[in-house]
Amino acid sequence: MKIIIIGASGTVGRAVAEALSPRHDIIKVGKTRGDLQVDVADAQSVRDLFAQVGKVDAIVSVTGDLYFGPLAQTTPEAFRKGIDSKLMGQVNLALIGQHFLLPGGSITLTSGIVSDEPIAQGTNATTVNAAVEGFARGAAVDAWGRFRINVVSPTLLTESAEAYGPFFPGYESVPASRVAQAYVRSVEGPQTGRIYKVW
Repeated sequence: MKIIIIGASGTVGRAVAEALSPRHDIIKVGKTRGDLQVDVADAQSVRDLFAQVGKVDAIVSVTGDLYFGPLAQTTPEAFRKGIDSKLMGQVNLALIGQHFLLPGGSITLTSGIVSDEPIAQGTNATTVNAAVEGFARGAAVDAWGRFRINVVSPTLLTESAEAYGPFFPGYESVPASRVAQAYVRSVEGPQTGRIYKVW
């Protein structure tokens, strides 16, 4: 299959590319690195990306920024960081990318454990991740018979535990290589409308 991975230079993105590349043709995309570049928050940038890439069998999104901070100090402007990037960025990829999917293609988006297990200073992350999952469940109904769409929801990464562990007290981390298998399941499997929790 021809698979485009947006966010391929990140910890999970690299693991996903490594897991899929032995069997598929991978196009690695990032904001500043990779085979091609895109700003997912900019719909025209996403359109330009797919115009260059053409038809694909699978779209994998492992991208999106979030805002973290105390609720009392959170402004509407700060809150838009996650809305514009991780939510609308991935929605942009799905809405535009669907028209470049080959028959039977798939879209895989990324949320995170805080959609179910909120953490301190993570209101934006909980809101955005839950919205990404809601979008995919709704889209799976409308896209039935045209393409599949799923979401991977990872917990704290082992590779990131030193930096982010204090925000996740009592959480067990998982290695990126294990998280990557959920993306393989989404791309190569038959399911749609699923949230693959890797906790």
